[in-house]
Amino acid sequence: MNLRQRPIPTRTRSRFGAYAPAQPVSAEVYNIIPIHDVRSDHPSRSCLEVRAAAEALRTAEDLRKPSFVTWYNHMDILDWLGVFFGFQNDNVRNQREHLVLHLANSQMRLPPPPKTVGSLDPTVLREFRSKLLKNYTSWCSYLGRKSQVWLSNRRDALRRELLYVSLYLLIWGESANLRFCPECICYIFHHMAMELNQILENYIDDNTGRPFEPSYGANGFLIRVVTPIYNIIKFEVDSSQNGTKPHSAWRNYDDINEFFWSRKCFRRLGWPINRGPKFFETDKTKKVGKTGFVEQRSFWNVFRSFDRLWVLLILSLQAFVIVAWQGTEYPWKALENRGVQVELLTVFITWGALRFLQSVLDAGTQYSLVSRETRSLGVRMVLKSVVAMTWTVVFSVFYGRIWSQKNSDRMWSDAANRRIITFLEAAFVFIIPELLAVTLFIIPWVRICLEETNWKVLYCLTWWFHTRTFVGRGLREGPVTNMKYSLFWIAVLASKFSFSYFLQIKPLIAPTKILLSNPVVTYTWHEFFGKANRTAIVVLWVPVLLIYLMDLQIWYAIFSSFVGGVNGLFSHLGEIRNIEQLRLRFQFFARPMENTKLSLVKKLRDVIHRFKLRYGLGQVYKKIESSQVEATRFALIWNEIILTFREEDLISDAEHELLELHQNCWKIRVIRWPCVLMCNELLLALSQAAEICKNEYRRCAVIEAYDSIRYLLLLVVKYGTEENSIVANFFQEIERYIEIGKFTEVYKMTLLPQIHAKLISLIKLLLEPKKDHSKVVNVLQALYELCVREFPKAKRSIVQLRQEGLAPLNPAADAGLLFENAVEFPDAEDARHLRRLQTILTSRDSMHNVPTNLEARRRIAFFSNSLFMNMPHAPHVEKMVPFSILTPYYNEEVIYGQGTLQNENEDGISTLFYLQKIYADEWTNFMERMRRDGMEDDNEIWSTKARDLRLWASYRGQTLSRTVRGMMYYYRALKMLTFLDSASEMDIRHGSQQLASHGSLSSGIDGPLLGKAPPAKKLDRGAGSVNLLFKGHEYGSAQMKFTYVVACQIYGSQKMNGDPRAEEILYLMKNNEALRVAYVDEVHSGREEVEYYSVLVKYDDELQKEVEIYRIRLPGPLKIGEGKPENQNHAIIFTRGDALQTIDMNQDNYYEEALKMRNLLEEFRTYYGIRKPTILGVRENVITGSVSSLAWFMSAQETSFVTLGQRVLANPLKVRMHYGHPDVFDRFWFLTRGGISKASRVINISEDIFAGFNCTLRGGNVTHHEYIQVGKGRDVGLNQISMFEAKVASGNGEQVLSRDVYRLGHRLDFFRMLSFFYTTVGFYFNTMVVVLTVYTFLWGRLYLALSGVEESTTNNLTNNKALGAILNQQFIIQLGLFSALPMVVENSLEHGFLSAVYDFLTMQLQLASIFYTFSMGTRTHFFGRTILHGGAKYRATGRGFVVEHKSFAENYRLYARSHFVKAVELGVILIVYASQSPMAKNTLVYILMAISSWFLVVSWIMAPFVFNPSGFDWLKTVYDFDDFMNWIWYSGGILGKAEQSWETTTGLWGKLLEMILDIRFFFFQYGVVYRLKITSGNTSIAVYLLSWIYMIVAVGICIIIAYARDKYSATRHIYYRLVQLLVIVVIVLVIVIFLKFTNLIFLDLITSLLAFIPTGWGLISIAVVLRPFLQSTVVWETVVSLARLYDLLFGIIILAPVALLSWMPGFQSMQTRILFNEAFSRGLQISRILTGKKNIDM
Repeated sequence: MNLRQRPIPTRTRSRFGAYAPAQPVSAEVYNIIPIHDVRSDHPSRSCLEVRAAAEALRTAEDLRKPSFVTWYNHMDILDWLGVFFGFQNDNVRNQREHLVLHLANSQMRLPPPPKTVGSLDPTVLREFRSKLLKNYTSWCSYLGRKSQVWLSNRRDALRRELLYVSLYLLIWGESANLRFCPECICYIFHHMAMELNQILENYIDDNTGRPFEPSYGANGFLIRVVTPIYNIIKFEVDSSQNGTKPHSAWRNYDDINEFFWSRKCFRRLGWPINRGPKFFETDKTKKVGKTGFVEQRSFWNVFRSFDRLWVLLILSLQAFVIVAWQGTEYPWKALENRGVQVELLTVFITWGALRFLQSVLDAGTQYSLVSRETRSLGVRMVLKSVVAMTWTVVFSVFYGRIWSQKNSDRMWSDAANRRIITFLEAAFVFIIPELLAVTLFIIPWVRICLEETNWKVLYCLTWWFHTRTFVGRGLREGPVTNMKYSLFWIAVLASKFSFSYFLQIKPLIAPTKILLSNPVVTYTWHEFFGKANRTAIVVLWVPVLLIYLMDLQIWYAIFSSFVGGVNGLFSHLGEIRNIEQLRLRFQFFARPMENTKLSLVKKLRDVIHRFKLRYGLGQVYKKIESSQVEATRFALIWNEIILTFREEDLISDAEHELLELHQNCWKIRVIRWPCVLMCNELLLALSQAAEICKNEYRRCAVIEAYDSIRYLLLLVVKYGTEENSIVANFFQEIERYIEIGKFTEVYKMTLLPQIHAKLISLIKLLLEPKKDHSKVVNVLQALYELCVREFPKAKRSIVQLRQEGLAPLNPAADAGLLFENAVEFPDAEDARHLRRLQTILTSRDSMHNVPTNLEARRRIAFFSNSLFMNMPHAPHVEKMVPFSILTPYYNEEVIYGQGTLQNENEDGISTLFYLQKIYADEWTNFMERMRRDGMEDDNEIWSTKARDLRLWASYRGQTLSRTVRGMMYYYRALKMLTFLDSASEMDIRHGSQQLASHGSLSSGIDGPLLGKAPPAKKLDRGAGSVNLLFKGHEYGSAQMKFTYVVACQIYGSQKMNGDPRAEEILYLMKNNEALRVAYVDEVHSGREEVEYYSVLVKYDDELQKEVEIYRIRLPGPLKIGEGKPENQNHAIIFTRGDALQTIDMNQDNYYEEALKMRNLLEEFRTYYGIRKPTILGVRENVITGSVSSLAWFMSAQETSFVTLGQRVLANPLKVRMHYGHPDVFDRFWFLTRGGISKASRVINISEDIFAGFNCTLRGGNVTHHEYIQVGKGRDVGLNQISMFEAKVASGNGEQVLSRDVYRLGHRLDFFRMLSFFYTTVGFYFNTMVVVLTVYTFLWGRLYLALSGVEESTTNNLTNNKALGAILNQQFIIQLGLFSALPMVVENSLEHGFLSAVYDFLTMQLQLASIFYTFSMGTRTHFFGRTILHGGAKYRATGRGFVVEHKSFAENYRLYARSHFVKAVELGVILIVYASQSPMAKNTLVYILMAISSWFLVVSWIMAPFVFNPSGFDWLKTVYDFDDFMNWIWYSGGILGKAEQSWETTTGLWGKLLEMILDIRFFFFQYGVVYRLKITSGNTSIAVYLLSWIYMIVAVGICIIIAYARDKYSATRHIYYRLVQLLVIVVIVLVIVIFLKFTNLIFLDLITSLLAFIPTGWGLISIAVVLRPFLQSTVVWETVVSLARLYDLLFGIIILAPVALLSWMPGFQSMQTRILFNEAFSRGLQISRILTGKKNIDM
């Protein structure tokens, strides 16, 4: 089939897709429900609610008809709106279905069903209108405009409500990129609703004198309304040079939207939209200012946005220093001193200065917002600075007057005290706003009311504190929630400040006093700052102050781990971890799965049951017989879950039968529990006959075995024969004695083992493919002898036996012909029951290893555990909240191609071979399934089963097919749940019997097959076993409740270009009937114009081809912002339902989790605090953790965040945002407030989290729920992980600049602001501070060593305590280990403490600390550089399997500037310090001080090679060196492309700061030259200045060599060699002369390298910053040559340890073990992978 083929048109369309009334058609292509096709037999057409909604839309008969279009009787309200307002036809069709589906679903969910089901209930429409237009109503109130929704006391109120909601949906559905500007849509709706009212009220047009009609025309809404605003957005993005220009130079989506937050939008734009105002200015020479906020690149944004935090820390620090300076043991003793009390008042001076700083920063960054219309903003900026400065001066004067009075009185006189009182009175006035804030925090509803009220008088009162904005109002929580997170932060702050005072500030006071009181220091260099030790004191304090500022992050990690663990315990997490715990709870599973409500008494009993189960108290077993429908329903669900496990190849056929909960058959009277639960129970019962019913499973095992044996023997012994009656009489006798309780008295229990053995022999014979009749007869005869003659204690004669019917009446039969002619072998359908009976009879082990697959065991444990967690009641499917899933897709893998699986890398490893070893057990199960499906030869896997093979591999990668399969489990689950909801008890009973007789998988456990059942389906429509029972309505119900849209942005071009991915996407549609694909189609016209359309397609089963459903024209190219949110935005109009789950294309889902979606969606009806949720946070399970140790580290890190981390953020902190992917949105809440992400170029590079910011700012509520999980793939290679970390860190750097973070930092209360900071940008900021602490600590130590301060103080014995305090500061850095605490706590909670400790120790042995330290460097580099220079961008990581070796040159390009150069710098500092410091002579002291720093250096240098496959292979190391040399000399170096080295510098302030930082490299030269013997101890500045001669000579030599090379190396090579010889001779002569006639020693030559090489690097770094100015000069060539040499030097330094380890034996195998250890535990033969010595034996 040609994929580009267009479907046959089913409706008329104008040339531009404008609205043209559709003619009545017989079979219109529809999406979900055929609304107007009355003859359709679609299941939804029988739904009365759908009919009621559709009929409500047809009430357009008495509306005034348009004068220029023919009106047809079948047309409805949406057609009427489409005609008048120029909406596109397909937009109308799309929103018609959208509206009908929503109204129908809402009416289904009404608590008391409406009296007239066939008509639309007004309550449904009223609630929908209220929710849909709530943002519009708030906007009108905010701007003081009257709403254009006119409803009061009107007879046609219902139809008017329909018209308003329909109009809004039509506007929204065609607004394209404007959907990111919700208040812009409000503005459009406001005026179009005004026009609608004029039509409805029959207003007369003043210009025509006729009834008013809007003049939109064909396609008018798109052309006249959307396109002008779209064009200005596109112009701004184009002028931003792809987002590289400063944010302050162009307007983004937020700026456009916030233009509509002021009344001037009405004045300037008017209606119809006037394109003349400055808003539409497209002249690049005329700057149009920003709106509401200006994003400026500066680290000061961290202070601006979170000033309250920094004020607290700085003022506390000042107070601690003042108190600690007194030297008292405890701080409260120092406070008894009046002088200390007065000194503490200086905090108010500092506070005033900080307010002044904040006002200056506000003015310096936001000055461009000031214009003629915003004079008040400029006035406020000036006044704030003046007032803050005034307060600072006033406090300073008052403070000075206090001391002057005290000094004059020489005591604390009454006059001095009165001046203190005056100061305190002024301070009280100063803090009145803070006291008011505290008061309103305690009574939050007052503040919410004040902020949400739009009275002008309130605005005037709050004008001083903040700019009035439409968002960020009423963000306070209720008092209970306030109290919870307040107590959390009070505990955190109390711990932090106690630690800081006693272990950070106080220990430094004594060393500081010693240094101040001992100014006599012999400096070994020229000291610019005199003989006072002020610089040494600064060096001492700076690292400690940095730690003081960041360690609140560590305390947060500690307390959040504790609180998260407690929350998890109360949420019942980790209660079921293994099969034994599963056995205890399995029989109670049916209760949570039922959707019947429990009474209070039953709930209390259930709590008691769960308490006993958790702590093992009492016997809680409950007998549930198979006649109970509840258990049978659960059996259907459980078996479907196990069937999906088998379809996914997680379990084998044998394990499937062991785990299956078999349906009732063979007249068995008890629940047929899964064999895995009943294993060994029968044997225990045989050995302990007195305790035969000790527990439920043993009782059931005994009864099932008995019933099965009775049925089997009566089946095998032919009915109607004498032998059959003997068997029947024997069992009747046994049952009679059991009933009267004399079984053990009448029969010999010692014979049971012999009977048991014979029964096993009989079953084994019956399971053989070729039945041996004689052996069966012999076994039956032996059983007869044992049971009838020997089993009873009392011997009976043959006469007695004949009388009792236990012996044949014919003597001949008794002589040995018994059973000879009475054997009838069972049918093939009975084979699986025979195997189950055999398992019950023979199993002797506990089967704790079933299933063997770790993923299957994890999923069973999580699902089982989740059933006992706090989930809402699950309604019937028809009353559940409908939802959609949206997956953005661009050009990633859909299904792996055969070539992709077979192609081998440089090591000879194919993707398939890799997967076979990673997932060895799943590959075995897959091959078993293929053989069951008819594959006779294993080689057929590449021919007839190629599609199955490709799917199997794709389901183990991060592919679209895996995501689609997982999400379609929702559809499959809803169909089954619909059946169970509607099925009667008779349906359930007969259905279960039908399934039992139908059979299941046909592979045997111990023996061959008796017969084959239908093969398990793969990706088909409605796979499963329960679908055999469906009646037809299940499909319609599921489709009304679930929609899955994949936004395949370039699917149209893929079809046009013949891309195989297009065929694969079509295959997915073909095999998933609920799947829809949305894409952007580009249609080229003859005039070189391009039209863009949003298109929705599906696969039509009847037509057997892809059909187009909707085609909605766009105003221009889709992608003018960030790609992913734009892709989501264009497809969101095709989603349905009240909820929307966002899923990335590297995610997965599980059938058992899909069953709980009904429960999750009910959370939208529950209040969490004072609000209902608008985002339901969902737990993620990282699916890539088993690939390698590196993937495991990433998985552990992610898991701790998505579980414990987000659990604490949601409760108690109430600052959980949206972190992407599995979260479920309140769809209608978000579609009216800007959508599910933000798309402004660069600033919204982390688009997902901005949805959370937007939600919180607009009064939403985000919760987190852990009883349901979704799979999530992560990057598995170090380079992939680093690119991902770079993207996230860069995104956080952009967030620091954003208006969202600024507003949240100012509008949230203090404690929530702390939570927000330390869980978003604060984490990255503090990570950077940790690295800066290491830098400042080492640079400080280097200063002390080179300046002579350290030597001077070391010689002074009284300073040992001071130096000890200096050294002890290093241990605080080790507190970073606490960042791993959440991981350990969560692992302990879910897997047990010992397991968590074992995993943690294993990770350390696999060098996890090196990985996490390396990642810390990545985050620091990109976070800092993004704030300074920008450069944030989407970095495609590939998401593939990583087994190939990465070359050294590639690693060097990626990590040179972010890790290697920094590590070399720190290493040089440590080496210089070790060589020059007197303290380094004490090895222990040096090790204690430098060990963590050396670990950082080693981690940053070695991590890319430790975690690189074949990283220590000698041959690869040699090849890598050659490749690196080629890159250095021919194409690389520091001046390579920015995208290769991840290095950019932009902006004046960024360049200036970069140059200032680069000056630090000159310090090496300054410090070291004075240590050379040639200086003879001279400390004159002239020594340093003369040392620059060395640099000039070195550069001159390079220039001479370069000149000679360029001039002579090609033509007169001998001259070039001669020049080299002369240079060498001169250098040697100079060195000899200096050695002879000066104090120069040979060691000075080596030491000088440590001085001058860093200086050269500093010069090169500064030159790179100044590249735009130097590139056109002759200097640049010299810079390039020197830079290449430095890159070569760095490369050799980094490669040297790698080469050494590669050369030494054993390190390669050790590295392999470290990298792939987890895979080894699952059978991965990694040695074969890495050597390529493999044999593909498939």
